[in-house]
Amino acid sequence: MTQWSWGTTGVEVVTAFGSKVKGSTVVITGPSAGGIGAETAITLASGSPSLIILTGRTESNIIPVISEIDTKYPSVLVKFIPLDLSSQASVRSAAAKINESVQKIDFLINNAAIMAAPYSKSVDGIESQFATNYIGHFLLTNLIIGKLLKAGPGARIVNVSSSAHRSGTIRFDDPGFSDGKFYNEWEAYAQSKSANILFSRALATKLEPHGCFAFSCHPGSIKSGLQVHLRANESILADGLARAAAAEKAAGREFIREPQKSLEQGCSTTLVALLDPSIEDQNGAYLVNGDIAGNPLPEYLTRKENENKLWLLSEELVGEKFDFWRN
Repeated sequence: MTQWSWGTTGVEVVTAFGSKVKGSTVVITGPSAGGIGAETAITLASGSPSLIILTGRTESNIIPVISEIDTKYPSVLVKFIPLDLSSQASVRSAAAKINESVQKIDFLINNAAIMAAPYSKSVDGIESQFATNYIGHFLLTNLIIGKLLKAGPGARIVNVSSSAHRSGTIRFDDPGFSDGKFYNEWEAYAQSKSANILFSRALATKLEPHGCFAFSCHPGSIKSGLQVHLRANESILADGLARAAAAEKAAGREFIREPQKSLEQGCSTTLVALLDPSIEDQNGAYLVNGDIAGNPLPEYLTRKENENKLWLLSEELVGEKFDFWRN
């Protein structure tokens, strides 16, 4: 494996694996201007994919990204499709439009997220961070996965997670925190990001017979629009840091606050997870700083039965069963 590191940039990764990007079809959720999703899209465009589909709630937040790609890489076709991950009706509509637009999908990056948001429910009655960060992606992925399978061996899904997964767990019996009675912003965020890790592992198991791959990753600490609730209330950030420190102490490790990465550095681990062939023998892995995470995952995230529990819970919450891997 190429020795990627904390300071690796996305351009370095795309340059190394340009042959994989050239002519590909890519779908990215949540690529708002100024975020890592946008930087991921712009960086991938440098490798000459044939089509990049950008999905998000607010088109005006994504137009600058499309404009930059059009200016720098005019040969790359870019398409916007509206997607509100907190609404299952919106997810189903977006999935239908994606399926109508392409013959295949080589790469899916489930990037969109909200972080440490005050308690609220989605239109479907699901706690908002779980709905947006995980359930919406679960539904979207399953609705368009036929197009990934049509791409054939080598197709990949990357679910962007976070080191914040260590600050909580998945409340399989009460993912809504008893309608907010026991809600904490960071525990809910950790739950959603833990789910992304477990979802990736479940997908890897189901996709492996098809020669396809799924990974999760922690992009690093990056200043972006994701921190909107932290900037509005500094005590939320302090609570998050305290929880991260406590989690590291419980795991027998010293807590060291991560230095911030640039956007160019921040998109690199996503791109390693998407493109690097050397990690294919570790399908389902969680990556940090361009490599398979050195610290072990919490034990509950490695249990096969929890992959199944999460899958069944997710099917229940979206009201549909999926069995693409049996076809």
